[in-house]
Amino acid sequence: MDNHLWLLAPLLALCIMSVSSKVFVSIDCGASGSFTDENSIEWKGDNDLISSGVAHAVQPNYSVSRVMDTLRVFTTRRKNCYSIEVEEGEKVLVRAGFNYGNYDNKSTPPNFDLLFDGNFWIAVNASKLKIFEIVYVVKKKDISVCVAQTNPGEFPFISTLEVRSLDSQLYSKFGTNHALLLQSRFGYALNQTIRFPLDPYDRIWVPIRTTNLVNLTSDASIINVNVPDNPPQAVLKNAVATQNTSQFINLGFNVVDDPFRYPAYINWYFSEVRELNSSELRSFRIFKDNLPFSLPIVPRFGEVVEYFISNLSLTTETIFSLYPLGDSTLPPLINAAELFSIRDALSNGTNNNDVEGLASLQNVFIVLQQWSGDPCLPAPYSWEWIKCSGDYIPRVTSINLNGFNLTGPLPDFSKMDALETIDLHNNSLSGPIPKFLGTLPNLKQLNLSDNQFTGSIPRWLSRNSKLNSTYTGNPVLCVNGKSCPGSGNNKTPIILGVTIPTVFILAIAVVLVVRHRRRKASVPSHSGDTSSLSGGMQGTNKGIVELNRNSEERFYRSPTPLLSEG
Repeated sequence: MDNHLWLLAPLLALCIMSVSSKVFVSIDCGASGSFTDENSIEWKGDNDLISSGVAHAVQPNYSVSRVMDTLRVFTTRRKNCYSIEVEEGEKVLVRAGFNYGNYDNKSTPPNFDLLFDGNFWIAVNASKLKIFEIVYVVKKKDISVCVAQTNPGEFPFISTLEVRSLDSQLYSKFGTNHALLLQSRFGYALNQTIRFPLDPYDRIWVPIRTTNLVNLTSDASIINVNVPDNPPQAVLKNAVATQNTSQFINLGFNVVDDPFRYPAYINWYFSEVRELNSSELRSFRIFKDNLPFSLPIVPRFGEVVEYFISNLSLTTETIFSLYPLGDSTLPPLINAAELFSIRDALSNGTNNNDVEGLASLQNVFIVLQQWSGDPCLPAPYSWEWIKCSGDYIPRVTSINLNGFNLTGPLPDFSKMDALETIDLHNNSLSGPIPKFLGTLPNLKQLNLSDNQFTGSIPRWLSRNSKLNSTYTGNPVLCVNGKSCPGSGNNKTPIILGVTIPTVFILAIAVVLVVRHRRRKASVPSHSGDTSSLSGGMQGTNKGIVELNRNSEERFYRSPTPLLSEG
């Protein structure tokens, strides 16, 4: 359903603009160092931001500006991405610029795809300088902007990349699950391009040429721009109008790239250029295809009226016009306009568990850090060494790192529980085979051959009859009953640990028995009734026998005194 209305700032509202400055990033791709341009924007080279690609410069006769005269070209991999940190849920403006400039002296500008956050942005035809802008609410803590190769031998490139934070109320009339792709943003009767610092959000307003219209300049020293999309005052200082009330203004959009595939989002801005007396009135209405489309619009001096249309389908025959109303004494005017296309619903990206698991691999193995952006999305441009499911939130089902020169132990990527295939053969991975591999519920193929794994194969792997696994080529890995160095198969320490205490106990027992027999043999035979014993104890033979039993008990309870006697 089409949505459209007009917005008028309150007559006495203060001109207050809350500008978010959380992110204001300007990247001069293919350049090194930094500089500040004529608009007080600081540009930085991308050497520290991306490890892939080759820096180039355009041919001198294609020079446009310092930032557009360098570029980074990507000759390897399916897609190459820049990543920039932002706050989750933040609204951003992202702008990418492309100037082929015959850098390779081949006069064959490439075609390729531009992507953002796992979403398709636009197909780039680099036959002329292009700048693309998109506005959306980010779903994660960073954004990725990628260029992807679509044709063999045609290498994607990028010249500039800019990211700006926007206040949440800007362009808020279309929901947060879609992006707005800018088609055109212009100011009528402008004599120069307007951007930062005149527009604190660094939107770029370009002059538009008109014919048979009168250029007007506002007498207002201050224009209240307190409307949701906050157009800059500098853009509202100029306007165009017809020469009289018998004429109308045609609002054409002849500079759009793809206005008809997606529904449109349009802003028009109107501000009266002078104080009107009581007998004067400027009143008009927007017509669509020669039919009334809006309520009457009456611009006010020193203020702005914003009229917007959201979710409107356009065709090549769609025509918007401004027609004066019957009681209007002044002709219609217009100051500025913006046209966007509303893109398909934003993706939620690859499953978070898989993203975290892949990140753990990249943290350990530096060679894998060359891959960035969403691992699975958009579908044709997943990372080369993974395969993904076709779910709305895709899962990583396969990892193939054959021959990537990986060294050291494997990190824990057990969260990737949708994995069906893991191929890590022909590397130099070492340490024990991680037990978590045996807990992956969907794993069907596991190839760990030709590495340096040690120890034994975890039970859950060796006993999994549904798993097709390969471990050959690991020279110190215990396979098929092979003795494991340093493992439980070396029994020498255990034998010594048992033998030495046993011999010691047997020796003590022999000494005790011999001592007991000697004492028993030394007791004399008596026929009398009494005997005298050391210690002053007297008793019968029966008593002596009892004493010997007690002595034996003492000796066995504490054998050490026995061994110390002479």
